[in-house]
Amino acid sequence: MIQFKDFQFFYRKHQQMFDGLNLTLEKGHIYGLLGKNGAGKSTLLKNAVGTLYPKGGCCEVNGVLSASRKASTLAEIFFLPEQISAPEVNIDHFIKMNAPFYPKFSRELFDKVMNEFDLKTQNKLHQLSHGQQKKVFLAFGIATQTDWLLMDEPTNGLDIPSKTAFRKVVTSFIADDRGIVISTHQIADIEKLIDSIVVIDEGKLLLNKSLYEISEKLSFKLVNQPSESDQPALYEEQYGIGTRVIEENKTGEESLVDLEILFNAVTSKNNQITNILNE
Repeated sequence: MIQFKDFQFFYRKHQQMFDGLNLTLEKGHIYGLLGKNGAGKSTLLKNAVGTLYPKGGCCEVNGVLSASRKASTLAEIFFLPEQISAPEVNIDHFIKMNAPFYPKFSRELFDKVMNEFDLKTQNKLHQLSHGQQKKVFLAFGIATQTDWLLMDEPTNGLDIPSKTAFRKVVTSFIADDRGIVISTHQIADIEKLIDSIVVIDEGKLLLNKSLYEISEKLSFKLVNQPSESDQPALYEEQYGIGTRVIEENKTGEESLVDLEILFNAVTSKNNQITNILNE
């Protein structure tokens, strides 16, 4: 479990980013961490792995303060940052240097994921493109078999086939005793991958729900005219020649959650929707 308790953080003293945030993430889920640019998504992940420290409150990983940076805790969490600094070594040497820090590292699993990405381990890391470097680090992260895999904008720099392979290998990682958090603004890249969504905005937690919980309470539709719906929309926005709407789910029929319109609705401070979801 990752827990932010009364979490406070700022880069400049009079510009508070988080002031008393409470957030719990549990294993067995793939979370999509969503927020506008500058909302603090990367900041949360860096506090979880202990490269940044809370100004107040705390962050715990598996019950241990992340700021303590205990070796036993770091061995159970892998962080893939948005910007990667690749050492001037070949991939085999990189593994030799870093795998010992992760007791459950599997070279067999690493080679399997690398094969999915169509990459060779003889390559020099620093000579690969940014997208290829990300795939190597992702393969390494999967192979560590840590309790937690945290990724910041992992699909940036990946082409379409690589994004497909990314979703495949990430899905293979998840288990009841592991958790994944993907921070991104590219919602389309993760909408078929995640099972839970966390939305933050202006230092506040707006939403932390599973897609199942959301589809139980809300209905998502695309209509030609809003008047075609049986009930007033909680939120609507133009989409091509039609209109996307969110309604309260009063029939019990599940619909696919439209993450983009849900994100837009929640960050527009639509209290009706957040109140329904938090009932």
